Amino acid sequence: MSRRSQRRRTIRALRAEGRYGPRLRDVLPALAVVVVAFCAVVAGLATAYRALGPGIPVGALVVLAVVVPAVVRHNRPLARRRLGYYTPEELADLDAHGLALAVSRMLRRDGWRVLSVPDTPDRPRVRARDGSGHRMEVAFRPVAEPLPDEDPPTRSGRRAQAGPHVRLVVHRGTFSHRDVQWARRQGGVRLIDGSHLRRWAHGTHLDELTDVS
Repeated sequence: MSRRSQRRRTIRALRAEGRYGPRLRDVLPALAVVVVAFCAVVAGLATAYRALGPGIPVGALVVLAVVVPAVVRHNRPLARRRLGYYTPEELADLDAHGLALAVSRMLRRDGWRVLSVPDTPDRPRVRARDGSGHRMEVAFRPVAEPLPDEDPPTRSGRRAQAGPHVRLVVHRGTFSHRDVQWARRQGGVRLIDGSHLRRWAHGTHLDELTDVS
């Protein structure tokens, strides 16, 4: 067998295993789009230069130099998650403490200041405060009713002034009718189920999902 034939056979085997890069015909459409877009930008800058002088093209280049790197950094998975944006697949892969970290980042993205809370290995907690002084405590579990070591939210007396204004219960699944009724009886409890959590992680502000003020 010639060296050329052996190379072709090796390449076919690697492609069959998904370990070889794309062929030219696979990347040609995307490459053509990039070339067309680049030519369009150059032609637009040249036209603006002839019609309006050098100010507009220079300004456009400065804007592109600032915006393009920012967009690239924002869309990188790690940078995107640090800014409080998660895909549904990323949310599904998180454990309890990872979900608490994601919620903390989403709260910061929406203008809340996340407070330091002693970590517990079995039950993560998140507490936050906004610029208006509203306080929030976030619980993570599938059932909304309080755990044995938790006091139900209250709005009267000295304890109410020291406690959170809102208790947010986050669940990646669906709350039962019993959970919803419990939250309504308590007052000050807001439920974030899986669909609301995905919208929140996508960028929807928390105020649009539930009344937390």
